[in-house]
Amino acid sequence: MLKVTSPYDLSLIKEVPEMGEEQVEESLLRAHHLFSDRENWLPPYERIAILEKAASIMESRIEYLTKTAAHEGGKPYQDSKVEVLRAINGVKLAASHIGELKGEHIPMGMTKASVNRMGFTTREPIGVVFSVSAFNHPLNLIVHQVVTAVAAGCPVLVKPASSTPLSCLEMAGILKEAGLPDGWCQPVVCDKKVAEKLVSDKRINFFSFIGSAEVGWKLRSKLAPGTRCALEHGGSAPVIVEKDADIEKMMPLLVKGGFYHAGQVCVSVQRVFVQKDIAREVAEKMAGQARTLKVGNQLEEDTEVGPLITPYEVDRVEEWVQEAVDGGAELLCGGQRISDTCFQPTVLLNPPENAKVSQEEVFGPVVCVYAYADLNEAIDRANALDLHFQAAVFTSDVDVALEAGNKLNATAVMVNDHTAFRVDWMPFGGRDTSGMGLGGIQYSMHDMTREKLIVFKSAGIP
Repeated sequence: MLKVTSPYDLSLIKEVPEMGEEQVEESLLRAHHLFSDRENWLPPYERIAILEKAASIMESRIEYLTKTAAHEGGKPYQDSKVEVLRAINGVKLAASHIGELKGEHIPMGMTKASVNRMGFTTREPIGVVFSVSAFNHPLNLIVHQVVTAVAAGCPVLVKPASSTPLSCLEMAGILKEAGLPDGWCQPVVCDKKVAEKLVSDKRINFFSFIGSAEVGWKLRSKLAPGTRCALEHGGSAPVIVEKDADIEKMMPLLVKGGFYHAGQVCVSVQRVFVQKDIAREVAEKMAGQARTLKVGNQLEEDTEVGPLITPYEVDRVEEWVQEAVDGGAELLCGGQRISDTCFQPTVLLNPPENAKVSQEEVFGPVVCVYAYADLNEAIDRANALDLHFQAAVFTSDVDVALEAGNKLNATAVMVNDHTAFRVDWMPFGGRDTSGMGLGGIQYSMHDMTREKLIVFKSAGIP
């Protein structure tokens, strides 16, 4: 049995049965059989009706889904409610984009060899999808990795994070209640060894992974020939702050972006490069606001920063901060554990470039501020790591914003907003070490289909 505990006090929430290799094989056989017989495929109108019904059910259970996600994942109640609302909107988006999964007309008659022909493409489901999800958005990530597969017409197996399986099980149950036939969405609660074997099976047509780069790239290397994939890993979220930035408007955004979900977000504000004349002012104001954040039980409605997912992560973050301070960083606030699972929101000024907080994704409530002399220096330092996901620039100069947007190595650059901004219909994903492929409801749906060309030859076609 898998024991699901609260990250805040490690109390037991629920025990969930784990599946063995034989049970997982049965699930894969069921999904493969459904897809192999085209008569089993769900027509678009049925998928639309199912997802619309699922969204309606979710709307009737917002409070329950919010508390479930917060309890198991540690994200504060107020932010978990936002996640649930996003998840509902994501289901609606998926339903609305089913009609956009379409092909195109391919012109013929452009050469003598192509006369008397008519060509067009269609988009059809890619096949069985296997999704491996992460803990930090236990409901919304399931929507992005599972509901998109259902919308595209693919049977899907999903392995939730071992720390947060409950929201996944709830979502699968809601889809079934909404009319999704058996076998089209199957949660796979299993250990890593069983999951790894499933990843390499040739009956998996698409692999969706959200989690650490080390694990994701390793699993990609084990995919069977022809299996496509999308990988979403971490980033270090560089922010550039020019001297003409509106500091008062910027500050709440940086604080929210840095300490939202205790920094356990792949695009959390982590490295903030500030023009040297205002670097200390920005760092001290950020520290001042960070000190006021309420840290604690994620189920209390006024909590702003919840626990880290495990005590191990608190130990790691504490070690990284201490290493930076020992190396010369100025600790402006935080730097200490509050409990076995909570860590103070921390702001460091000018950590050494070789410190872990400067070189790796912290994935904790730590923001580092660095002074720079000119814009090109800031861009070079921001681009220096292999982690490239979302970035941001704060400035009142449109030319500077466009220059930074063009030169920053990132999949998305936010202007006068924090790096963690996202809406569910925009393209989202990392590049280089940070991942491959793009998320976003309609982008994932498109990835889970493949194109087929049909050409008619007839003397009666002009």
